[in-house]
Amino acid sequence: MTPFAIAGVQMHVNALHPNVDGMIERLDILMARFPWTQMVLFSELAPFGPLNKFAQAPENETLTRFCEAAARHRVWLIPGSMFLAGPDGRIFNTSVVINPEGEIIRRYAKMFPFLPYEAGIAPGTEFCVFDVPEVGRFGLSICYDMWFPETTRMLTSMGAEVLLHPVLTGTTDRDAELAIARATAAQFQCYVIDVNGLGAGGVGKSCIVDPTSTVLHQSGGQEDMFPIEVDLSMVRRQRETGMKGLGQVLKSFRDRPTDFPVYDRTSGTDAYLHTLGRLEIPHQGSRAGLHMDLPADTLPGAVQHGDPSFAAPVNAPVTAPINAPVTAAGDPVKLSDK
Repeated sequence: MTPFAIAGVQMHVNALHPNVDGMIERLDILMARFPWTQMVLFSELAPFGPLNKFAQAPENETLTRFCEAAARHRVWLIPGSMFLAGPDGRIFNTSVVINPEGEIIRRYAKMFPFLPYEAGIAPGTEFCVFDVPEVGRFGLSICYDMWFPETTRMLTSMGAEVLLHPVLTGTTDRDAELAIARATAAQFQCYVIDVNGLGAGGVGKSCIVDPTSTVLHQSGGQEDMFPIEVDLSMVRRQRETGMKGLGQVLKSFRDRPTDFPVYDRTSGTDAYLHTLGRLEIPHQGSRAGLHMDLPADTLPGAVQHGDPSFAAPVNAPVTAPINAPVTAAGDPVKLSDK
């Protein structure tokens, strides 16, 4: 058995005032109540809330305070994430990993900002894994990242056995996200530690899922501290023999007979995706749900002039994106580019 105690902290997040003092106070309480905890994870954007106007410099006093707190309690600390603004003005939704010596050993910028709603946030491009000595390998992703299984596919291909996943979900799709957390654990044969906030930080319902997709803990809609001891030998055994002695998913993927041309942007196999219109917030009267049949010989080069808002089937006239608003007479209204 390779046990390791991980605690999630689901707490109220204020959008207009810093939450750092409250986070450190809750960490102090958690460690007083459950001193056997070895790693602590907070929710996405917990320190300063969801508004990017409160973006911090890459090196700041708050990070120093978190490092001091981790060293004081001798724990691994992932204090959710915060908006960090680089010297070029770009803002990244960034999480840090702090070891028990109080050192930042990894920084991870969210790869999939929640577009089109999380506008103005730059996507990261680097995956994040790190080792806890004599325990195992951990991977880190943030909220919407998990909706794209390619992110977890890469982390587990790099050896991650536990997926640390701070989220900020205050919307009606939280139940879908919980289903994705369970599916992710089963598909990638790993633990999923999914921590949401409250108030401006989300609707709660944090969870910990084991590699068989069994929910070990499910928070409600109130503040919660939940230390759970995970067993990484279970991950290794399942990856060797399959879930319940059945599907050996990672090995099957490794031994696959084919690659997937959809990941080759020049293959043309994703032509349908380019018929879906621009990535933008829906507006009243959006012409949603219009179906377009694509012939099998759809041109690979259907995207013209770098505008992916529409891809035309062979011989089809290009008039307007299929989700373009129309005038009273039924004529398309030209959409201005952002």
